[in-house]
Amino acid sequence: MKNNLHLFRRTKELEQKIDGFFDKLSEAAVVYRLAVRVYLKEGMNKEFQRRLDNVNALESEADKLRREIEQQLYTNTLIPDSRGDVLGLIETADQLLSQFEGSLWAFNIEKPDIPEEFRDGFKKLAGMVVKAVDELGLGARAFFRNPHDVPSYNHKVMLFEREADVISTSLKRSIFGSDLELSRKLHLREFVEQIDSIADLAEDVADRLAIYAIKRLV
Repeated sequence: MKNNLHLFRRTKELEQKIDGFFDKLSEAAVVYRLAVRVYLKEGMNKEFQRRLDNVNALESEADKLRREIEQQLYTNTLIPDSRGDVLGLIETADQLLSQFEGSLWAFNIEKPDIPEEFRDGFKKLAGMVVKAVDELGLGARAFFRNPHDVPSYNHKVMLFEREADVISTSLKRSIFGSDLELSRKLHLREFVEQIDSIADLAEDVADRLAIYAIKRLV
């Protein structure tokens, strides 16, 4: 039964491009986490810029793959029954890459001054967000080969998203309970919410993925 649910037969090139797309998402998540850690430890430096450039390149490469996947799906009339779902999944997952990129650009441009007492919270939040995206990527890959496994990955996305919310709420309470000036508190809150929003989007994509998987199983 599981083998019959493999979405690709005779479409190896398309499968490789979709795998490549999710490879870019997974790699961007890793680089994002490392970039945030570098900023928290050393501030804006060449290593942070190098990792930002890396995420920029990954986002551009993923965009190129997304366009190629769209073109191949339509011009070759491939998997017509699932084509809309595949395109929807790729397009919403692509937004995660844009959020990774946008978050790092915000660090680059605004250069938030994060006190030592809050850095561990920012580090934990970024790590939890990346875990949510990693599980989403695994679930998305499962959708194409074994949709029965999608719910277990989505469950982990939800768990990590909720944990990210807990961390972000605690971090904001600590920030606003500190003696910092209000303007600095508001600036730090922006960055907490910006990072947390990546996990929120991962959950949104997982919700859509759950519907796509059900449609394939009925």
